[in-house]
Amino acid sequence: MESFYKIIKRPLITEKTFDLIERENKLVFIVNKSANKNQIKRAIENIHNVKVIGVNTLITSKGEKKAFIKLHPDYSAQDIAIELGIF
Repeated sequence: MESFYKIIKRPLITEKTFDLIERENKLVFIVNKSANKNQIKRAIENIHNVKVIGVNTLITSKGEKKAFIKLHPDYSAQDIAIELGIF
C-alpha cells in the first residue's frame, strides 16, 4: 500500500476542479511524474475504494504531472472530496 501513496502526491484544488467534481464526477490530483495511467488508476482505486473509468494526464507549466480521474457513476467525486477535506 505504501507505493500507492508515492504515486498520488496531493489533490489539486481550484475553481475549475470544483466544477469538474460537481459536473463531471472527476477528481484532479498532482501525481508522481514517472507514474503511468494504469498505476494512477490502481492507486486511486486502492486508496479511496472506488472504481475509476478513465485517467487523463498532462504536464503543467510548473513541470508537475496533473491527473484527471473520472469515477464510475456508482461512486461520487463529491464524497471523495469531502473525505479529503477539500469540499
